[in-house]
Amino acid sequence: MNKDETRQNYLEAILIISKKNPHVRAINIAEYLSFSRASVSVALKHFKDDGYLDIIDNVIYLTPKGKAEAEKIYERHEVIAQVLMHLGVDEKIAYRDSCMIEHDLSDESFAAIKKHIQEHKD
Repeated sequence: MNKDETRQNYLEAILIISKKNPHVRAINIAEYLSFSRASVSVALKHFKDDGYLDIIDNVIYLTPKGKAEAEKIYERHEVIAQVLMHLGVDEKIAYRDSCMIEHDLSDESFAAIKKHIQEHKD
């Protein structure tokens, strides 16, 4: 897993967790990603230093920069999974595969997939 993919996974995890619980803490991220709390703490410090998140009273908040990246990767994850399921792929496999595809797919290819879906709804 490269540095960008790791960052994207963390940001997406924070976004997903925050949809269920507005008070995201390191332990929530560690459990969600199956990482150690120590690894999460180190990563969060880097993401904070890079302007992707803020930590106030041990609660993690995405900055506008972090939220924009998290929403972008989350949209890719969801759209790709939906396409795969529409093609007959089992839901669990579709989400696992979309997680791998979302990081390497170009913006141009993703835009074409979204356009195709929108044009062929129903």
